[in-house]
This record gives sequence, structure tokens and C-alpha cells, in this order.
Amino acid sequence: MAKDVKPTRKNLMEIEDRIELSERGHGTLEKKRDGLIMEFMDILDKAQDVRGDLADDYEDAQKTINMARAMEGDVAVRGAAAALQEHPEITTESKNIMGVVVPQIESSRVSKSLDQRGYGIMGTSARIDEAAEAYEDLLESIILAAEVETAMKKMLREIETTKRRVNALEFKLLPDLYDSQEYIEQKLEEQEREETFRLKKIKDKKEQEERAEREAKDDVEETRAAATGDTAGTESEEMGQSTAGGVPGGD
Repeated sequence: MAKDVKPTRKNLMEIEDRIELSERGHGTLEKKRDGLIMEFMDILDKAQDVRGDLADDYEDAQKTINMARAMEGDVAVRGAAAALQEHPEITTESKNIMGVVVPQIESSRVSKSLDQRGYGIMGTSARIDEAAEAYEDLLESIILAAEVETAMKKMLREIETTKRRVNALEFKLLPDLYDSQEYIEQKLEEQEREETFRLKKIKDKKEQEERAEREAKDDVEETRAAATGDTAGTESEEMGQSTAGGVPGGD
């Protein structure tokens, strides 16, 4: 990925912004993951208790119904069950746990008094009453278990999703961005060194040209000065010879 990015300062700034955003997102997702795990552990503890209660209630319900069948017969037990007029009602709502929507199940008319079960008190025995009560407790445990198990599954899926996102940022996206950032910085440093070297060469060449120009100018001036000196000497000699030739003799 690093070599697919053009080494420009604009791209470097964009990558730095992406790194900052990704690091913040990574931190937020890590906190969310840790919070979800803590909530999941609480739900898991509750689920284990609910599972234990459900197993106990199921065992008690089986014992009491078997005892009622043995003592009263299947016909009496089925008749008592068919006499029920008001059936349990279940309503579902939702609640938010760390961004995860989990169901909240509310039940009513599960536990009933003797006169609400529909069968006559005189026509049944305590064994049937005990069986009815045991199954009412079992139904409440099933409803609670359904709520807890569903919440636990949704929390577990969200934890796995959050973990994948954290890992994708930590082991894929951020390393790629760091590599791209390092690649661009190295290329920009190379370009700066090359530009500095180029400017230095231009400066050295310019200085050499200026030095050569100065030396040439100095040579020209020296030549002119020498030529001027020679001309002046020649003129002096000519004037001296002319003067000597024009003076008359003594005799």
C-alpha cells in the first residue's frame, strides 16, 4: 500500500489525519470491547444461575407431575390442565447495553392462585396443586432463561464483531498507514536532499561564473593598465629624444 501513494505533502497530511482518526477509533473500540466483555461476564454469571434454576425447576416439575399422575391418574391431570381459562401473557421490550439492543421479556398471569387455575378445589388433590405450581415456576424460569440466553448471544456476536474491527485497525489499517507515512516522509526527505544538492550545485556554478567573470575583468584591467604604462613610457622617450636633438652645440 505504501508504494501506491504519491509522496506529496498533501497525501502526508491526509494520512496523518487518517492515522489520528484511526487511533481514536481504535481506542474507542477497545473501550467498547472491554465494556462489552464485562457486561457479558455479568450476563454469563446470571445465565449460569438461571440455567441451574431451570434445571432444578424442571426436575421438580417432572417429579410432581409424575407423582400426580401416579396418585390421581392421567385423566385427572389432563382435566385440571384443560380447565385453565387465563393463559400466561408475554410482552417483549428492548434495552440498550453498550450499544447492543437486547430483549427484555415481561410475563404476566404465570403464577396463579388456586381459584385462578380453573379447576375446582374439591375435585382435585394437593398433588395436582403442587404439579401446577411447579410448572408455573418452570415457565417463569424458561422465560427468564430465554431473555438471558438471547442477550448473551447478542452480546457475544457484538463482542466478536468489535474484536474483528479492533484487530483490523490494529494489525491491518494502522500498520499500512504507518508504512505509507514512513514511505512518504522518506521520499520527501530524499527530495529535499536532492533539491538542496541541486541548489548547492547551482550556487557553486554561479559562484564559479562570478569568480571567472571577476578574474576576466581583472585581467582586462591589468592589460589596460599595462598598455597605458607602455604608451606613457614610449611617449616620454620620444619626447626626450626630440629634446636632445634640438639643442645647438657650444662651438
